[in-house]
Amino acid sequence: MPFANLDLERIRAEFPALACDTVFLDNAGGSQVLGRVADRIHHYLLHDNVQLGANYLASRNAGDRVLAARRSIAELVNAVDDDEIVMGPSTTALIGTLVEALRPGLRAGDEVVVTESDHEANIGAWARLAEVGVVVRIWRVDVARLGLAVEDLDALIGPRTKWIAMTQASNILGSVNPVAEVARRAHAVGARLCVDAVAYAPHRLVDVQACGADAVVFSFYKVFGPHYAVLWARRDLLLSLPSLNHFFIGQDVLPYKLQLGNVNYELSYGCAGIADYLRDVGTELGAVGDNRSRMQAAFDAFARHEDDLAEQVLGWLRDRRGVRIIGLPSVTTGERVPTISFVVEGVMSEAIVGRVDAHGIGIRFGDFYARRLMEALGLQQHGGVVRISIAHYNTADEIRRLLIALDAAIP
Repeated sequence: MPFANLDLERIRAEFPALACDTVFLDNAGGSQVLGRVADRIHHYLLHDNVQLGANYLASRNAGDRVLAARRSIAELVNAVDDDEIVMGPSTTALIGTLVEALRPGLRAGDEVVVTESDHEANIGAWARLAEVGVVVRIWRVDVARLGLAVEDLDALIGPRTKWIAMTQASNILGSVNPVAEVARRAHAVGARLCVDAVAYAPHRLVDVQACGADAVVFSFYKVFGPHYAVLWARRDLLLSLPSLNHFFIGQDVLPYKLQLGNVNYELSYGCAGIADYLRDVGTELGAVGDNRSRMQAAFDAFARHEDDLAEQVLGWLRDRRGVRIIGLPSVTTGERVPTISFVVEGVMSEAIVGRVDAHGIGIRFGDFYARRLMEALGLQQHGGVVRISIAHYNTADEIRRLLIALDAAIP
């Protein structure tokens, strides 16, 4: 029996910013923050703001809260052990930390594969390994398909391949990539896979076991939380890495050896509110079982609602003369998230966004740090794409407002 639909009034009450009149459709740039996340941060700063590791009660209590938050995030992503969870300031920083820790173990002639479609966070750090003689291979976008063709990967990998880095969902195309199949091919040649799940995590429940990757990274500020991020990696991989922390922090001290200066205590504690919210939504929808089953029910409901809204936008764009959708032109179950990019023949993307701005609707234009994809698709002439990115708390009325604004903005 299917679960009930989302109670949007109840959902939106969880996000204080939604009480204003602005329509937030730039959610891929940063989602709105749950009130319960902000409340946890506020509480920690006012009641638990002490250094961890001391014997006195307040320090022990604060340490328990930060550890409980790490365990909550481990459950959110389906990690086996909570010490596989490395927290840090951003996805870019955490991928940089991972690559820096890998660098001493790589040799001239080793190979890594990066894609042409990723956010630069999961390209640049890997590409800089060329400084130590690592060969960087580029998995090109299939321009006709507007995506990555898995069969093209086979010509790029072999016995010298050490890592493949790719996105789980494109922050421009909206397409969901077959990371489990890529992981299988990577492991078949002895390589590992690093997945950027930033554009995926707001719309689908991250499962680090099912995706087959060796490392997964995403940012909480795209998933209803603060500007903070998480790196999960397999425990054997983490243990093999050198410590980047102080000389007396040993190689076996997980995850502290990769958390220079330690975690941000209050943001870590706040992030646990994300998992609490997802669990509660799933429970309200009628889900039973463990916490992840309830979270999965929440994300299933999110996807149904987001797909309905996205198809309204895509249908309107398909019928508009001179509009080119950059990505799949319609909703196909499981194949795209509700991040929708387009350009208009003869019109700069900035001009369209400026006209929509006047209606109190937040969308955006540009390359969104996927500069290599923009160049591959020849989109610089438009000043990048117009991007509309929907979240589960958006409403059909907000989409109607958007389409009215777009009708006036596009000649």
